[in-house]
Amino acid sequence: MDKQVYVIGHKNPDTDSICSAIAYANLKNQISDKCYEAKRAGQVNNETKYVLEKFEVETPELIDDVGTQIRDVAIKKIDGIESGISLKKAWNMMKDTSNSTLPVTSDGKLEGIISVNDIATANMDIYETGILALSKTPYRNILDTLEGTMVVGDEEGYVEDGKILIGAANPDLMENYIEKNDILITGNRFESHLCAIEMNAGCIVVCMGAPVSKTIKKLAMQNNCRIISTPYETYVAARLINQSTPIRYFMRKENIVTFEEDDYISDMKETVTKIRYRDFPVLDTNGNYCGMLSRRSLINMNRKKIILVDHNEKSQAVDGIEEAEIMEIIDHHRIGNLETLAPVYFRNQPLGCTATIIYQMYLELGVELDKKIAGLLCSAILSDTLMFRSPTCTDLDKAAAEKLAQIAEVNIEEHAEKMFRAGSSLQDKSTEEIFYQDYKKFASNGIKFGAGQITSMDGEELAALKPKILPFMENACKSSSADMLFFMLTDVIHESTELLFVGEDARNIVERAFGVKPEESSIVMKNIVSRKKQVIPQLINAMQG
Repeated sequence: MDKQVYVIGHKNPDTDSICSAIAYANLKNQISDKCYEAKRAGQVNNETKYVLEKFEVETPELIDDVGTQIRDVAIKKIDGIESGISLKKAWNMMKDTSNSTLPVTSDGKLEGIISVNDIATANMDIYETGILALSKTPYRNILDTLEGTMVVGDEEGYVEDGKILIGAANPDLMENYIEKNDILITGNRFESHLCAIEMNAGCIVVCMGAPVSKTIKKLAMQNNCRIISTPYETYVAARLINQSTPIRYFMRKENIVTFEEDDYISDMKETVTKIRYRDFPVLDTNGNYCGMLSRRSLINMNRKKIILVDHNEKSQAVDGIEEAEIMEIIDHHRIGNLETLAPVYFRNQPLGCTATIIYQMYLELGVELDKKIAGLLCSAILSDTLMFRSPTCTDLDKAAAEKLAQIAEVNIEEHAEKMFRAGSSLQDKSTEEIFYQDYKKFASNGIKFGAGQITSMDGEELAALKPKILPFMENACKSSSADMLFFMLTDVIHESTELLFVGEDARNIVERAFGVKPEESSIVMKNIVSRKKQVIPQLINAMQG
């Protein structure tokens, strides 16, 4: 995890966002020992799909939230224990492993948990002399806890009935309180042994390793009375025997707080704060136990490491970005409002496309561009600059695209036309998909607004889209937190844009921004094709005026 870095563009990614992420991850992998992986923060549009398919590059995996998850935290790989083991054995395992909580599992599934507190409670609060029978304690547990040997009887089986007694009285008195199936703890007392057998005791525990006479052994065998020999003296044996109780009797089985590997830390913090457990079981997506999460491990979380390309504003970034560790930012937009935990490498140049910056970095670092990467970068530049028609396009963008086209062995005009036609094909898309396929959020002077754009080489297609988009925008504005929404219908061939707008005061903002009084909910603007350079700055100036 420490060496994994995600390279990711903005939400509703365009061709530049996707292609720049792929190209930059490829560059970093060639100059670093870390693992860089391109990701995407939204669905890929038709134009980008065409580009990826043409150059036979896989679509980056979607990641919709980069918040810290439990899988990013050091999960303790504590093996699950069986519910039948004794309290003493569980306690020894805790001491040996320095774990205060152990998971109890069966076939990989969590059955319960046992903690130091549970064992302490068992030792301090047990006054029930029939605890071994109530908990169906295996005789193997008793032998293990008392470090004993079975002198007479079968090691298998369970304590089904009876209570625990100390054989300290004389036989005449013992006859009055020994009952069938009781367990008698005693020393080397022939009379006590005989009395217990005659009263149908279930087991005699002989302390200090004292010898048992042949007569007692024979009688015990005839009366189905087990005899256990332990090296411990009576007081210690009496204290220890309750610790042979299986942990299933004391473990917590109900209302156990568990988390899944994919759970986000931000979602679980409140729960962890309210419940004062030291450790919490973690399950995988199939519900199988996979480890324990400690409170202390939350202090040393491994935040996801991220490189942002083609954006630097929080509103456009993937969800959970405030919890991630931003390593670098490569962008060509205005400086936004992202904050970082530490200084980062931030490269921002006034160019028409992020891909141009990444192309420069390949040259600066002396890394050779292969045909696929060159094709991706060239496509991104053509897309963002509308094949050099956008006012954001610089001589550097054009020169880079021409050089990359040579490496990729593509004709710029032919490739751009196919790209734009693929991108403007709206036949298989809903109105919502069209509106949000290239949509960005902004804020200025306390006003929240969003702006989408679609470019097409078919003016009739754009004209037919207008009556569908406007009603959708009205409803979207009412149901969202945006104060106003804008949408650009951009005609690449005629280098013009019809700007649609909805929302309170949107008409006045548009009039102030472009000096044109709208007749309805749109205006047509000649020589306007760039959202970044020609539309958003004008709208923000109007909002601040």
